[in-house]
Order: sequence, then structure tokens, then C-alpha cells
Amino acid sequence: MSDSAPVLTIVHDDPEFLVVNKPAGLVCHPTKDGEMSSLIGRVRLHLGHAEGRLINRLDRETSGLVVIAKNAETAGALGKLFAGSGVEKRYWAIVHGHVAADTQTIDAPLGKDEASVVAIKDCVRSDGAAARTDIVVLERLHHDGQPMTWLDVTPASGRKHQIRIHLAHIGHPIVGDKIYGGDERRYLRFVEGALTSDDRATLILAHQALHARALGFTWRDREWAFAAPPDAAFGAMLNACRS
Repeated sequence: MSDSAPVLTIVHDDPEFLVVNKPAGLVCHPTKDGEMSSLIGRVRLHLGHAEGRLINRLDRETSGLVVIAKNAETAGALGKLFAGSGVEKRYWAIVHGHVAADTQTIDAPLGKDEASVVAIKDCVRSDGAAARTDIVVLERLHHDGQPMTWLDVTPASGRKHQIRIHLAHIGHPIVGDKIYGGDERRYLRFVEGALTSDDRATLILAHQALHARALGFTWRDREWAFAAPPDAAFGAMLNACRS
């Protein structure tokens, strides 16, 4: 992140919790590179104390909405809510290929990919945890002659890398995905700072085209709904596909 990057892009701020629009490329958890290098570090800078607690988390590469409780009581209540089925999460994704069906449900269990050289990689496996993802085609596009599809995605469960794995499983990996986009070693090269020019050309985007755009839930007798736009790179990708 650049030195001029804002501490946080705030969507909602009240005495009990924050909702922020996390940029792609920012990890949620603390790192050794200072407070600005992680979302929780930036939250602590904004709050002026270390009481902020992440209620949901996003992959480093994924942008979008994250909820942060400002105290332990709120963290406990919202944590239970988010751990259940009472929260609707909506994402936008741009994937490779033209998705044939206008609507589709991907129902495939997920578990550790024991054959992978990438330690954090999961996969579809029959003995995995149940996972379901609903997708709706928003627009079928082309980028430099390659077919692509803009999707609205609703995960009905919250497994690690669920959306990324499910979309790759049906043959439509997310644009820019370094683990599930076809060559998992690309992720290792990324971590080592050794991405090649061919890697970057294949990825197209510096970060995967996945954005957590909307959250909705009922809490304390009130309906809460939040939305946030994707970052400039996501929007530029859509514009490039339409030109």
C-alpha cells in the first residue's frame, strides 16, 4: 500500500461497530511491517486503542466489507450471528469463460488439498465439509478476445476459499486468482516476489477480481444492510471488457 493510502475506507461507524471497505492486497491480521500493513492495524490506528475485533475476514486478495466490533460484548453477539446462517453476503466476481446458465447452484464439499504444494490450498472432496454457492450471471464479456463473465455470488456457507474453489470447480476460475487460476505455483512465486512477466500477463489483474459488495443481517431488532463499490482495478476491468 502507498504511504498516501487512507487508514480506512469507512462505510459505517457507530459506538459499537465499524464496517469498512477493505482494499484488495491488504491482509486482515497483524504483520511485522507496521500498523498500516494490516486491516486490524489500521483499525487500531483509527480507534486509538487495541479493542477492535474482526467479526468477518476476507482473503488478502479479496476486497470488500468487513465488520469490526469495538468492544468484547458486541464482538460476542455479532460473532455468534456471523457464525450462524443469519447473515447474507453478496459478492461480485469476474471469471474466465462464459458461464452458460444464467443462474446456478454449486453444491460441493470442501476440504484440504493434500496433493498441493500450497499449504493453504483446499479443494472439492467427497469427505469435505458441506458448501453451497449460488451464482447469477450479470454480464457476459470479452477481454482481449477472451470470454469472461461478471457474476453476482451468494455463498450459503462460509468455508475457506469457498467462492474461489467452487468457481474453479465448474471451470470458471476468478480472474487474477493465483492459487485456483490454473497454476498453483504462481502463488508460490508471488509469495517469493518472483512473479514473471508471463505470470502477470496471465493473471491480468494484480489482485483477484472478487469483491464482497454487500452484507445484510438482523441484530437488536433492526435490519442492517451495507454495500460498498469495488476498487478502481475491478471497475477498470469491467470497462476494458466492454470497450
